[in-house]
Amino acid sequence: MSKEKPGKIGVFDSGYGGLTILKEIRKRLPEYEYLYLGDNARAPYGNRSFDIVFDFTREAVEELFARGCHLVILACNTASAKALRSVQQQVLPEKYPDRRVLGVIRPTVEILGTITDTRHVGLFATPGTANSHSYRMELEKMWPDVRITEMACPMWVPLVEAGEADGPGADYFVRKYIDQLLENDPEIDTIVLGCTHYPLLLPKIRQYVREDIRILPQGGIVAESLADYLQRHPEMEEKCLKGGGVEFLTTENEDKFDSLASLFMEEEVHSHRIIL
Repeated sequence: MSKEKPGKIGVFDSGYGGLTILKEIRKRLPEYEYLYLGDNARAPYGNRSFDIVFDFTREAVEELFARGCHLVILACNTASAKALRSVQQQVLPEKYPDRRVLGVIRPTVEILGTITDTRHVGLFATPGTANSHSYRMELEKMWPDVRITEMACPMWVPLVEAGEADGPGADYFVRKYIDQLLENDPEIDTIVLGCTHYPLLLPKIRQYVREDIRILPQGGIVAESLADYLQRHPEMEEKCLKGGGVEFLTTENEDKFDSLASLFMEEEVHSHRIIL
């Protein structure tokens, strides 16, 4: 049997937010080749059912596998919350036993218990992620003494994608959700940005959060977790193509994707449109 060729590391998101994860992964692991897929035509996933998110995520993962990826990162909290486990337990063993799919929630929760002093943490997320209680379930397994307060922020993604993250219109909605979260639990000392769009709102969020509260974007955490994973799994690391390049795929119009993706990546982006 011939040895499989190395492939790019796949990074999937329902839209643009996963680019904040990709940017940090490339910073931490610049030697690998990456293939990013944004399902922008069907975004957002945040309000969709578990079944639909699973179907869409499975299609995207299989597309990345078909393009040679052996390892795929779900750089999307909604996909990680609603589809990761089903993909890992139902799809991989039956069809792709040698491929791996990783998410963003578990690495974030692993860090949480090591940094909160009050053992009270907050979560800003899309309605889909917040209502799935995936963070709470992972915390109960790893850090049962940590209490999490989940806050759905349905207006934050539209603000970012409308290019209003720095605009005055964002202030009302940023402050509104922060005030609600801290009113629900004043003992919170750490807040997770549980949506990959939210780092673009970080300057506004810091403006309205007390200085003693730690804000936790996920990009650096996921990047460090991936580096650790590749070190612990040399058999997978060998299957990851080296070269330092990145390719972008979108299910939407390329010009539209490139314009906003360049904002997220802070560099010029050129994508190809595909149909899932």
